[in-house]
Amino acid sequence: MSDAVFKYDFSPHAFFLSTQKIGIVTAMWNLDITSELKTGAEQALLSAGIQPTHVVQFEVPGAFELPLGTLRLFNQCHCDAVIALGCVIQGDTPHFDYVCDGATQGIMSIIIQIQKPIGFGLITTLNHQQAVERTGGIHGHKGVEAAETVLQQLIEYQDL
Repeated sequence: MSDAVFKYDFSPHAFFLSTQKIGIVTAMWNLDITSELKTGAEQALLSAGIQPTHVVQFEVPGAFELPLGTLRLFNQCHCDAVIALGCVIQGDTPHFDYVCDGATQGIMSIIIQIQKPIGFGLITTLNHQQAVERTGGIHGHKGVEAAETVLQQLIEYQDL
């Protein structure tokens, strides 16, 4: 992936962003997809001025574990924001629904509890090709978009 192309101009906030500590928690299930999401998110953060030493990475087994990984990055690493990345591809059973719902509700609960930004980069697709199309394909790059969301929130919340 080349340098991130943002919808928002972060350059006026470069100094502020350089002081922020950002966590990236990545689910290892569907690793070919989630590793691309992580690479995109990390490159986007660095392109926006986040210092490489201020990016903390943590891996969890799957999407259902994203909330706990996110909470650990906030509580133990004292991150200012976290990007949660995962990929759930629908199968033949309702397991897909339970995993997606659990991850979503868990992340929302943490946002309310911690009151800090979380970029929720969980791809939920019907098949592998749809997931590939969301890691730099025709549907954009959801890792970059999750990073951009976190950066926008940090800047907006700073002004409150």
